[in-house]
Amino acid sequence: MKLSLLKTLVQRDLEARYKGSILGNLWPLLNQLSQLLIYTYVFSIVLQVKLDLASMPNGNVSFSLWLFAGLLPWNAFTAGLLQSANSLVTQPNLVKKVVFPLRLLPLVPICSAFIESLMGLAILVLLVGVLSHSFNTAIWLLPLAWLPQLLLTAGLGYLVASFTVFLRDIPQSLVVIVNLWFYLTPIVYPAHVIPLPWRYWVLWLNPLAAIVETYRDLVLVGKMQHWGEWAFATILALLLFLGGLWVYQRLRPAFADVL
Repeated sequence: MKLSLLKTLVQRDLEARYKGSILGNLWPLLNQLSQLLIYTYVFSIVLQVKLDLASMPNGNVSFSLWLFAGLLPWNAFTAGLLQSANSLVTQPNLVKKVVFPLRLLPLVPICSAFIESLMGLAILVLLVGVLSHSFNTAIWLLPLAWLPQLLLTAGLGYLVASFTVFLRDIPQSLVVIVNLWFYLTPIVYPAHVIPLPWRYWVLWLNPLAAIVETYRDLVLVGKMQHWGEWAFATILALLLFLGGLWVYQRLRPAFADVL
């Protein structure tokens, strides 16, 4: 029943986002591609960041695909998290309904952002196949990357959505934190350029770093190379999800009074 309602809410959210626009649901993909072009120009052409991918030839095209594989989970995470922060304060009419399952509201923008990222993922898999002249069967393991990604986003989404009800500075603060977090995650630079004493902490304590590396392992390399980091990130994401949901449930009775 709740899954059916969540599906309906996500469909309505996706339809409302681009209602009336000519390109419709192509806008998320166009935004991702424009971001990709900018970062490729800055980091591959201007700063000459080099990769060492055995499965693909060196060059700006390979760098773009490698970069795209990192941007996809990051963009889905940040879009879902930032929008979930306002999911309660923008819908006080639903919050004040006694029978409405409030746990679904922060999940709606998170699921919408995830679904939008799948279009870019399909294009990435197609381009990698064309460039490498082979079909990578490891992509069937991608749910392994989605599991910690969705748990992490939902857990933090519950936290920021509930805190924003009482402190409206949370969404603005979140933008600053996400910008700092972006450069602490090996998305626009390879993990091997991080100084060795720092690399361990970045890959093991930053769950987004493990998720990004898992995407690249499965889509570009064709095999999982970061099992340990993935397992730790999944456990950490599960704990954050349970903690975020617990805080959300504890604060929930006060939402209607404040809004």
